[in-house]
Amino acid sequence: MQRILLFLMACVFTVQLQAQTLTSPDKNLTFKFELKEKGVPSYQLTYKKKPVIKPSTLGIETKDVASFLDGFTVTKTELQSVNDTWEPVLGEQKTIRNNYNELLVTLTQKAQKDRVIRLRFRLFNDGLGFRYEFPKQKELNYFVIKEEHSQFNLAGDHKIFWIPGDYDTNEYPYTTSKVSEIPGLQKKATVQITAQTPIKEPSVQTPSMMKSADGLYINIHEAALINYPAMDLEVDAKTLRMKSHLVPDAVGNKGYMQTDAQTPWRTIIVSDKATDILASKLILNLNEPTKYKDVSWIKPVKYIGVWWEYFVAGKSTWAYGTENNVKLDQDFSKLTPNNRHGATTQNVKRHIDFAAEHGFDAVLVEGWNIGWEDWIGNWKENVFDFVTPYPDFDVKELQRYAASKKVKIMMHHETSASATNYERRLHPAFQFMVDNGYNAVKTGYVGQIIPRGEHHDGQWMVNHYIHVANTAADYKIMVNSHEAVRPTGLNRTYPNWIAQESARGTEFEAMGGLAPEHTTILPFTRLMGGPMDYTPGIFQTDLSIYGHGNRVNTTLVKQLAYYVTMYSPLQMAADMPENYLRFPDAFQFIKDVAVDWDDTYVLEAEPGDYVTTARKAKGKDEWFVGGVTDENPRTATVNFSFLPKGKQYIATIYADGADASYDKKPQSYTVRKVVVTPGSVLKQKLASSGGLAISIKEGSKKEVKDLPKL
Repeated sequence: MQRILLFLMACVFTVQLQAQTLTSPDKNLTFKFELKEKGVPSYQLTYKKKPVIKPSTLGIETKDVASFLDGFTVTKTELQSVNDTWEPVLGEQKTIRNNYNELLVTLTQKAQKDRVIRLRFRLFNDGLGFRYEFPKQKELNYFVIKEEHSQFNLAGDHKIFWIPGDYDTNEYPYTTSKVSEIPGLQKKATVQITAQTPIKEPSVQTPSMMKSADGLYINIHEAALINYPAMDLEVDAKTLRMKSHLVPDAVGNKGYMQTDAQTPWRTIIVSDKATDILASKLILNLNEPTKYKDVSWIKPVKYIGVWWEYFVAGKSTWAYGTENNVKLDQDFSKLTPNNRHGATTQNVKRHIDFAAEHGFDAVLVEGWNIGWEDWIGNWKENVFDFVTPYPDFDVKELQRYAASKKVKIMMHHETSASATNYERRLHPAFQFMVDNGYNAVKTGYVGQIIPRGEHHDGQWMVNHYIHVANTAADYKIMVNSHEAVRPTGLNRTYPNWIAQESARGTEFEAMGGLAPEHTTILPFTRLMGGPMDYTPGIFQTDLSIYGHGNRVNTTLVKQLAYYVTMYSPLQMAADMPENYLRFPDAFQFIKDVAVDWDDTYVLEAEPGDYVTTARKAKGKDEWFVGGVTDENPRTATVNFSFLPKGKQYIATIYADGADASYDKKPQSYTVRKVVVTPGSVLKQKLASSGGLAISIKEGSKKEVKDLPKL
């Protein structure tokens, strides 16, 4: 009888090991892990008893060793809870709470000489993160990944905001559809991009934003993408199953691993409130703290640039000469000038003067260095050397002039996707920056990657971007990368990597326009992974005055709102200086708005429709509000309850005019001042593709007395 009892207890213990349940700290999320038939790992997730992810299997398929797909037994489980806080160097909040319950499962493959892997699950109040871990062990040293098989079995045919799966670009416009409709829309959604490698199977990129019929908002992405390829999601429209699809290298392999090692975190953020999705800090929390000992040199930046003029009807050009076949070792002073070069000493001084007068930190200058005559489309390795200026760009004089005005010049390193060339020249390029007073660089990767056959989002390039950020830190240089892999919260680990593009930004407004809903989707997709250099602030939205028919599909006030709704510690006033001088009262908001924050309040949001956000400036009693809408006019609601109690404040409200619309009267706006308190509520009409911007400061007794109350 005793032997039978011991046997039954052992069976119960084994069952408990094979199936584990975890709840979030607030008890709203429930996670379950178990081994299915043949020892296949599986998980599921529910939110307030609603299914989010139905039972979904996990595994890694390998090329040179036995795969990590089945044959597992659970040999150990460990539980822990964490509830602490940390402070980002730059961010949307001064303090971030890190609160989760964790399950660490050790899996053993008996048939592979007791080879071990671990699955680590962290359940936050706002979602789930999980990753694969490969401890160092006798039976596992090196292996090649053929594919990762992480499934996300959806609980319904959700509404989804998506761009096509691709190995080389994130710059597609968004499509809104049902998950089941993706295969039929994939071809139309895959528009032409300079460098692209669309995935053949129906697929989408992450962050993937969805809304269920029963009101759940679900976002799937990844965190801490290091030494691993980016993850796209294959879509089975019939079963509503999503599955990881890793970006391959030049020979078709997905990843090269050496133990001990781990994958990035796979993240599922979920709530029944859209505002909670935007407020989530789960992805940042899953990244490691920075190892930089000194971060005092990492600062937010508000800048202008010799940039937009290149996009509008060719007012000026990046290239100095008219030739279309140049080499780095030739004498560029003998080129035939095209007389439209933008990065001249005189033009840059004009921008420095404007920046100094209006309080901007820096001036970005593109096209200053030799090689732009035939930089794109030739798959050419030695395009730029990053240290040699054109004959009409005086580096030392501009260094002196900018310093005298207390303005920095922002470096531009367009690599034309020749990453090998850039890595060879990285140290002299950064030393050149230090020697000439530059402390921030915009990098670019337009074109097909060299080494040839590699992809923008593959493991080799993922490591390259991190290498650039790490090396830049040695020189106390901040990095803003364009055409790089989509961000995954690494701005926590590498805080000098202060912004990225990695999506369809403002430049596309000059190349056919962006849909009015585009910037109501980006906060739920691209910006989930980190700050974006969207380059807002275009006041002259009708581009026909420059000789072509394109237009920026927003009102002027919507451009103001972006400085609040589109988070970045690096914000550009992207239009040409003369256009700001035409609207000095609206320009004042760009001059006033902060770029680093103590707190953020997402007041209202719906992906694809509208976003209204309020933020408190870092270290100041100042608040700013931004609201945007899609093509549909709407009334935004701003509840000022985020303000401290017992005080009255002056709110300067920038609003669309009564007759404003993005396509007919985009520059119609009003500016008014009112007194607000924490009890105030504003109902403000937004025009078609319009916006709302508010700056809030504590007023004097006289100001409060003389102004109307809201």
